[in-house]
Amino acid sequence: MQRLDVVIPIFNEEENLPELGRRLKEALEKTNTSWRVIYVNDGSRDSSEKLIAQQHAQDERFCRVNLSRNFGFQPAILAGLSNADADAAIILDGDLQDPPELIGELVESWRQGNDVVIAKRRSRKEKGLRLLAFNAFHKIFRHLSDFPIPQNTGTFGLMSRPALDQFVALGEQHRFLPGLRAWVGFKQDFVLYDRDDRAAGEPKQGFFKLLRYAFDAIFSFSYKPLHVMTLSGIFISSLGFLLALYFMIKRIVGYEQAFTGFTTLITVMLFLGGIQLIGIGLLGEYIGRIYDEVKRRPVFIVKDTLGCLKK
Repeated sequence: MQRLDVVIPIFNEEENLPELGRRLKEALEKTNTSWRVIYVNDGSRDSSEKLIAQQHAQDERFCRVNLSRNFGFQPAILAGLSNADADAAIILDGDLQDPPELIGELVESWRQGNDVVIAKRRSRKEKGLRLLAFNAFHKIFRHLSDFPIPQNTGTFGLMSRPALDQFVALGEQHRFLPGLRAWVGFKQDFVLYDRDDRAAGEPKQGFFKLLRYAFDAIFSFSYKPLHVMTLSGIFISSLGFLLALYFMIKRIVGYEQAFTGFTTLITVMLFLGGIQLIGIGLLGEYIGRIYDEVKRRPVFIVKDTLGCLKK
C-alpha cells in the first residue's frame, strides 16, 4: 500500500486543531493509503502542543515535531518534510483555508504519474488591503521572476518521493516554496480550488512577515531589480550629461545664463540621493542573503518529537 505524509505547520492554532484533525482523518481515510499527519509546532504559545498530543493519544497516525522556537512558516514546512519518509508528502496550512477534502484529488493526480501536484486558487476569500496586497504581489512577481513560477499558488500541494528528496536537499536559507518546487522540475499537474477564509482566529502572518516573504521570492528568483537600477543609473547619468552639455553650449554662445537656484539644486540632489539609496538598499538585500548563506546556520532546530520517528 502506498504511504502518504501530510505536513502541517502549526503556530497558535488551538481554535482550528480539533476541526482540522477531524476533517483530515475523514479525507485521508478515503485515499486508500497508509497515511500519517506530521504537525510541526512552530513555537506555539497557546495550547496547540497539548491538543496535538491529545490527537496522537487518540490516533498514533497524528504525530508532532516540536521546534525549539518560532522559526517561521517556511522553516516549519522544511522541518516537517525532513521528517517525511512516505512515498509522497502533502503540505497543508493549519488554518483550514486549504480544504483537506482536496487531498483525494491531489493523490489521484499523483497516481496518474505526476510527481508534483499543485493546488491552484481559482479565488480566495481575503478582503480589503490583504487581498489587494496578494493580488499586487502575484502581478508584480509574474513580471519580475527570471524563472517561470505558477501564479496564484501557495504551499498547498503534493510532492512525490523523488521530487521531495531533491526539494529537501536544497540548502537555501531564504526559502520560497512555490519557486523552489517549480525549480526542481519533474512532471507537474494542477488541481483548482477556491481558497476559504480562516475557520477561526486571526491570520498568523502579518503584513511585515508577508512583505519579507515577498522579498524572499523576488530576490531568490529575480535579478531584474539590479538590472533596473543599472539602467536607471545609465539613464540618469546620460540625462545629466546631456543637460550639462546643453547649458554649457548656451553659456559659450552667450545666449543666456545657466539656471541657478536653491529649489532646482535641492530637488536634483534629493532625487539623485533617493535613487542612490534605493540602489544601495537593493544591493544590501542581495548581499544580506549571501551573508546568511555563507553562515550556514540551520534553518530550524528540532526540540523533540512525538510519534514522528521515520519508518
